[in-house]
Amino acid sequence: MPSPKTFTKIADHFRERILSGELEPGAKLPTNREIAGQWQAAAATVSRALQALQVENFIRTTPRGTYVADDPRWTLSARDRLTRVQRVKSFLAEGETSRVTAAELIIPPLYVAEIFDLEAGDQVVRREWLAGRGKTRTVFAVTWYPAPFAALVADLLNTAPGRNHGLSTRVLEATGRTITHARDDMHARPADAREASALGLPVGSPVLAGVHRWSDTEGIIEYGEWCLPPRFTIGYDYQP
Repeated sequence: MPSPKTFTKIADHFRERILSGELEPGAKLPTNREIAGQWQAAAATVSRALQALQVENFIRTTPRGTYVADDPRWTLSARDRLTRVQRVKSFLAEGETSRVTAAELIIPPLYVAEIFDLEAGDQVVRREWLAGRGKTRTVFAVTWYPAPFAALVADLLNTAPGRNHGLSTRVLEATGRTITHARDDMHARPADAREASALGLPVGSPVLAGVHRWSDTEGIIEYGEWCLPPRFTIGYDYQP
């Protein structure tokens, strides 16, 4: 029997390199023999690990070798992000980078004002950003925060590279708030012009759009709107 421990380590190793962008779509993996030598593993163990990655759509095999799939997965959901925040980790998935395209205090649209229970003329923080892994754009998002948070977390109005990482954690630490409730809503629809431009898609391309609301007894801490490009996957684990 192949060793489950070694099989898992090999699969995790290549999965993490693909998710981080170190191995980009189309990149060729070492041969099975090379992997077996590197890990001092049996051929059956290597085959089992690669089969698992192929089932998960991370890799594809051809007579010429094994390659990273052309459609990499994006699996971090708002629920997963909440777990990372509660563990004081980055809002972004492992290996993702982000670019903030707007960060401002504005009077929000009516529906956002109602979500935050604001009075007419009250402002909120609005941050618009793109995330990617390697050359692949994985998500286009807008996140909203109560305006008073801007005085406590200067990076809420900062568009400098790298300042999006761990921002949700810094908000919780600075405000002393704790997320006690989270809700996700998702639906598939055509991309509008702004979303298509951000994700590099034709207008009308199918996207998975979603929103998340993170709150406590005092109200909304963070409200987010986001969309994923076609053929990406979002998933949850369930415990029986």
